[in-house]
Amino acid sequence: MQFTQLTLENWRNFGRAEVELPRRVFLVGPNASGKSNFLDVFRFLHDIASVGGGFQAAVNTKRGGVSGLRSLAARRYSDILVRVFVGDEGNPKLWEYMLQFNQDNRQRPTIRKERVAHKGETLVERPDEDDKTDPELTTQTHLEQVNVNRLYRDLAQFLASVRYLHIVPQLIREPDRSVGRQNDPYGGDFLEQMMRTPVNTREARLRRMRDAVRIAIPQLRELDLFRDDRGIPHLRGKYEHWRPQGAWQTEHEFSDGTLRLIGLLWAVLDGTGPLLLEEPELSLHPEVVRYIPQMFARIQRRSGRQILVSTHSGDLLRDEGIGLDEVLLLSPEAEGASVRSADAFKEIKALLDGGVSLAEAVLPKTRPPHASQLSLFGE
Repeated sequence: MQFTQLTLENWRNFGRAEVELPRRVFLVGPNASGKSNFLDVFRFLHDIASVGGGFQAAVNTKRGGVSGLRSLAARRYSDILVRVFVGDEGNPKLWEYMLQFNQDNRQRPTIRKERVAHKGETLVERPDEDDKTDPELTTQTHLEQVNVNRLYRDLAQFLASVRYLHIVPQLIREPDRSVGRQNDPYGGDFLEQMMRTPVNTREARLRRMRDAVRIAIPQLRELDLFRDDRGIPHLRGKYEHWRPQGAWQTEHEFSDGTLRLIGLLWAVLDGTGPLLLEEPELSLHPEVVRYIPQMFARIQRRSGRQILVSTHSGDLLRDEGIGLDEVLLLSPEAEGASVRSADAFKEIKALLDGGVSLAEAVLPKTRPPHASQLSLFGE
């Protein structure tokens, strides 16, 4: 399954947005246009549905409360609304989940509306009679409660399968990085996650990753994991040079680009649920970046998983296999950022018909109008 449609109201940068979502999505837009906040919608749904998560933690603990989530463009109708359709090619609207919420006078997130539908048939419609009798029930979604979500547990499990990874190399290099962290999206326990993977699966993935890394970094010939005397996991690679046996280096000596590439390769192999990636081109050579979309396409042919990527990279968008419907263009506006598919812009289609590349047609629309004036800084 995959997310097929998203509707937002008063969510962070977005006063209102409604977009179709293909299996591969490239988000482009200026800085602070809302790319990270767009991806965070799917993390939010994951946090609600995950074991140990829930609505209160997703809003308050991880996002600073309703006031931290509500769009600054919100006016009279200040409820926050998130609505997704989930399905497959045969039935793109197999599931519908809608959550509308605000806060009470104690600043607790409270549910104004919750709806779950399967093939158009409503399974949950809140508030219901129980909610009216006991308003405390509106502090939890039905989605997160295993005692009531039996009929739509497949949807809850799909939302819980969403994976976000944005490797921060310095976190991987810290000796005590994994203490107190679990499934850290920024890589604090990344090597521990790799080590916890069953041995046969881990070794198979490392072999595939090694073959890919050799292409990007020809001197790196081997790649494996081990634990030191304290039980801390380490990644090491064997580099070829003038010594006959080469030399081993651990993650402490790896470049930022090497660690980011390894993190990217592991992420696309780990799991089958939707994968959220922010600027995977960071620290990578342009000739490596330009083949990332093709790598995603191959992975999707094997696993079918949905991949949503934010990017500023013209090299990544040089891939001729990227369709206009796969590019979502975010634009800051007075009433909140807009989100539109690139195929909604006639001028982009005209440029492509004239032989211009996708990157050359799309990225100028994300360029700050007065960027050249930065060169005057320091005068």
